[in-house]
Amino acid sequence: MASTPGTPRLLRAMNDRAALDLLLAQGPLSRTALGNLTGLSKPTASQLLSRLESAGLVRASGTSAGRPGPNAQLYEINGGIAYVAGLDVTPIRIRSAVADLTGKVVGSYELPTPGRSARGTVERVVKAIDGALGEAGLRRDRLHRVSIGTPGGFDPTTGRLRYAMHLPGWHAARLLDELAAAIAVPLEVENDVNLAAVAEQRVGHAQGSDNFVLLWGEDGIGAAVVIGGRLVRGATGGAGEVAFLPLPGTPLVRNVGRNNAGGFQELAGGEAVLALARSHGLKARTAEAAVAAALQTPGGGDTVLAEFAHRLAVGLAAIVAVVDPELIVLSGGVITAGGERLRGLVQDELSELAVPRPRLLMSAIHTDPVLSGALQSALSTTRDEVFDTAGPPTGSTPD
Repeated sequence: MASTPGTPRLLRAMNDRAALDLLLAQGPLSRTALGNLTGLSKPTASQLLSRLESAGLVRASGTSAGRPGPNAQLYEINGGIAYVAGLDVTPIRIRSAVADLTGKVVGSYELPTPGRSARGTVERVVKAIDGALGEAGLRRDRLHRVSIGTPGGFDPTTGRLRYAMHLPGWHAARLLDELAAAIAVPLEVENDVNLAAVAEQRVGHAQGSDNFVLLWGEDGIGAAVVIGGRLVRGATGGAGEVAFLPLPGTPLVRNVGRNNAGGFQELAGGEAVLALARSHGLKARTAEAAVAAALQTPGGGDTVLAEFAHRLAVGLAAIVAVVDPELIVLSGGVITAGGERLRGLVQDELSELAVPRPRLLMSAIHTDPVLSGALQSALSTTRDEVFDTAGPPTGSTPD
């Protein structure tokens, strides 16, 4: 009877992946430590490391001198075997970064794009990628994958951007094809708030949370919904476009697609927050600065924070009633400027407006959450590809 094709190879590949994931999570490890963590014998752990070192996936990285126990050779992931790029696109700039396989950022670049025309989008994206690669001292042929975050969402049935009329140059019918051809590596394009949720899920507060919502507050209001550990995008890529939610406290907005606004946006978007702050005597040029000023201004500032918290809770109550998440993460510069004080106020308000009582936390990703999520998304797929040591099936082996 023939044995199951590839079983020894697949078992080795499973052990390899377990070892690689441990090296990613815990840094340089010795043969003995890796064997203890994986449950493999010392000879098997030695064979595994030799195999991974020959494949270029791991490399020696000094010794355990100075640590308790005998001096031993340490091994780490060879980050330089693959690189990914992430981009965060807004109406006024493109921010890019390149990371190695370990997630270490090795180059970054920012391309201001204020007042740009609808033409030249592909060229600007390529320039942003090349700028980050240049800082890292890398050529474009070293990239394995690119992930781009934009406002709105690309409709999977048409391939065109929706829900983001304020982003010129990104609505062409063949834009994704043109970008893929120009970049010449696998490309993924995702909603920016969804990518902030990816960052939270991989390296932030949502690790281990299968059902959570990330509420984003910048100039625009948005959300990402994760159910069963997976992002919910919707039939047209519009899941989480909560700016269009009709809510009490603001006039009903009609023709929301044409106006690119809706009830929640009019209630708690950047312009509304800035107007609220100014109505109570706070002077600021941006909504983020206004919320920060409110923290430092007794009286009027307290009123601003309480009202802002109420407005956020009104929108969250509608979301919670539908999704019932275990966790809500508050993200985006305008919201996070309010810190723990604003979080507590939102929590108190939400407890009065919704039956479910999800945990409410400020984002753990304090710098460039969209860019962080883009890199994490690209790294996840790239690691699956690079770390796959099973190879193609070789057929069955006769008894």
